[in-house]
Order: sequence, then C-alpha cells, then structure tokens
Amino acid sequence: MNLLIGIPAYNEEKMISRTLRSIPGKIKDISTVHIALVDDGSTDQTGKIAVGEGVTVLRHVINRGLGGALKTIFSYAQIYKPDILVTFDADGQHNGTDLARLIKPILSDSADVVIGSRWLKRGHAPATRRLANKIANIVTYLFFDIKTTDSQSGLRAFNRKALTSISVVTDGMEVSSEILKEVRRMKLRLFEIPIASVYTSYSKAKGQPLVNGINVLWQLVVRLLK
Repeated sequence: MNLLIGIPAYNEEKMISRTLRSIPGKIKDISTVHIALVDDGSTDQTGKIAVGEGVTVLRHVINRGLGGALKTIFSYAQIYKPDILVTFDADGQHNGTDLARLIKPILSDSADVVIGSRWLKRGHAPATRRLANKIANIVTYLFFDIKTTDSQSGLRAFNRKALTSISVVTDGMEVSSEILKEVRRMKLRLFEIPIASVYTSYSKAKGQPLVNGINVLWQLVVRLLK
C-alpha cells in the first residue's frame, strides 16, 4: 500500500519545515509515504523550503485558495495513483502521529473517506473556532443531508474509490463542505476518528475568521446548490 500526503500551503515559511518533519517516514502497513505540497502562489519562501525538505512541490503562479490547492492535489493523485490520499494542513495544527489511526478504517476496508475530527474529544480550541465549526456543520447538513462533527477539518483520508468519485469545483474554503457533498452524492462510506489539534498563536492567526463564514455560505449557495 502506498500513501500520498497532499499539503495545501500559502505563505507558511515559518511553519512548513516543522510540519513536514512531523510526518512519519514509516507507517504500519504502508510501504511508501510520498508527500506533495501545493505552494498556492506564496509570496514568501514556502516552496523553496519545501524543496529543501525533499518533498514534491507543485506551484500555483497565483493564489487560488484552499479549494484550488486541493483540486491540484486531487489531480496529482490521479497521476500518482496512491492507494490512499491524506490531506494535511501546513500550519502545524495537525499531529503526524494521528496518521496511522486516520488511515486504519481504509486499510480495514470499513470506510472510503475518513475525517479527523477535532471535536470528538475535549480540547482547547478557541470558542470562535468551535462556534464557526458548529455553524458549518449545520449548514452542511441542511444543504447536503450529511452529518459530521467536523465538516471543516483539513485532515482527511481517501481511498482509491473516493479519489475517482469525488469532483470539486470551488476554489475557496467552501471546498470542505463540497467534499462532503460529494461523499453524499457518490454514497461513499464516511468515518470519523478523534484527533488532537494544536492551537498556537500562529495557527489561530492563520485560521478562517468567523465573518468569512458569510462568504463561504454565499459560495455554497451560488456554486453548489444547483
């Protein structure tokens, strides 16, 4: 089994080395771990640092947004053809030690898509993040009839069936809800596992502001409710 880890990154020069080094080179039942980072039009040294860390770097000339970066990751996966794709945030919020548990339901063929949920166990997330995620979960359920405790999680795993079934069109943060829309549309098996989330002053500053939820909601209405 080979694993592709796709990392969308925009102006993450302060954290990207630490993030990449937190990913284990060996994972049980995985023969190959390959990392591909999408440098989404960064104006800093994110891409250069990632190249120095020995990972594959795919560069956007302009900043396309989270959805645009994930579309590039999915396209690359069609070429690389991994058994499992994992998306992993670049800001240091995720813990590399969660990867083995994240892919376990796929390895046992009990899930097609696995979400690492930050809310299945008690943590120290900012109140604004908890509120924003609850609103996003409700909107995702109302729009697409799919329940999840963490619709906006950036830590996800997909098997080959999911990779060939899911098709996303949005470029912004609304892509997280769109992925769940596709899970529902294609009748994919969804599973959640609890993960630890590391909140620092840096990751808090990089996160999505609550007011941006209005724009995300608008994009969901305009682009996805057809």
